[in-house]
Amino acid sequence: MKCGIVGLPNVGKSTLFNCLSNAKALAANYPFATIEPNVGVIPVPDERIAKLEELVKPERVQQAIVEIVDIAGLVRGASKGEGLGNKFLANIRETQAIIHVLRCFDNDNITHVDGSIDPVRDKETIDIELQIKDLESVEKKIETTKKKTRTGDKEAVKVLAVLEQYKAHFEAGQSARSIDLTDKEKEAVEDLMLLTDKPILYICNVNEDEAIDGNAHVDAVREVIKGEDAQLLVIAAGMEADIMELDTFEERQEFLQDMGLEEPGVKKVIRTAYALLKLQTYFTAGVKEVRAWTIKEGFTAPQAAGVIHTDFEKGFIRAEVIKYVDYVSLGSELACKEAGKLSVEGKEYVVQDGDVMHFRFNV
Repeated sequence: MKCGIVGLPNVGKSTLFNCLSNAKALAANYPFATIEPNVGVIPVPDERIAKLEELVKPERVQQAIVEIVDIAGLVRGASKGEGLGNKFLANIRETQAIIHVLRCFDNDNITHVDGSIDPVRDKETIDIELQIKDLESVEKKIETTKKKTRTGDKEAVKVLAVLEQYKAHFEAGQSARSIDLTDKEKEAVEDLMLLTDKPILYICNVNEDEAIDGNAHVDAVREVIKGEDAQLLVIAAGMEADIMELDTFEERQEFLQDMGLEEPGVKKVIRTAYALLKLQTYFTAGVKEVRAWTIKEGFTAPQAAGVIHTDFEKGFIRAEVIKYVDYVSLGSELACKEAGKLSVEGKEYVVQDGDVMHFRFNV
């Protein structure tokens, strides 16, 4: 599962990406510093796996991960191929969610592609480019669907009605994620992978003295996204970069305390991105390995087993499940069994976040 970091040039995308992944993506003071999308495989911060490691003492530990893609800065006219527009739009289509970085800090030494600081305008610039591309996709499908309606295809008539609503929505300057339609109606555009339908997290990049309370720019962004189903975080990417340069955990914690922060902002970004993708975690815990496995919300036990290996899903017999809180409070799998806290679940069981699981299968 991938999240794409997007934004105008010089808003702090690559700086944030470096903090997230410790990769050395070029963070330069000019547009298009990131030509090819950089991909970081980021562990998801989760205190639960550390606790399981402490109890089980396994040979190895594997955290859950999210892929973060740093995509080239977009400029006005991208939908028509300006700048690296076509490449940008192709890269973003391959991601499942968007992290949109907005410049909410003033710094005369870092140029802005539009000459002034206005994150609401910057947001609208990218929104418009994505909406234009989505409008093109919908218009193409409208043409092919109209041909089907002429043959008396009743389903095509229903699809056409939905497509026309999307067309009007985009022409009104709205994104697909804010359209008021049923899930069944939205299926009409699933094959188009609309850019503005992806879940989105707005990162307001501020100066370090504004990392806690934000500023007027952040307030403006918060106001303008009220109608969207979106998340917002305030991050001082420059300060986060300084934190990453410190050698020890103790030094980082001291720095955070001095700034009045409980944890690095990048941890919040990763956790929020994970939730944005509607992902959750279950664990396997044995002496060989304690591991966090990533699944989509609503996965059944066989689907969760299939994440380990397809044979586990095909030959699924049952799942032995211990709730994380029970495992931690009682201290071991054996103690949970003896206390009656291990349940045996079948194919219909919907896995819960934090379940500690063992699968029985036969192929």
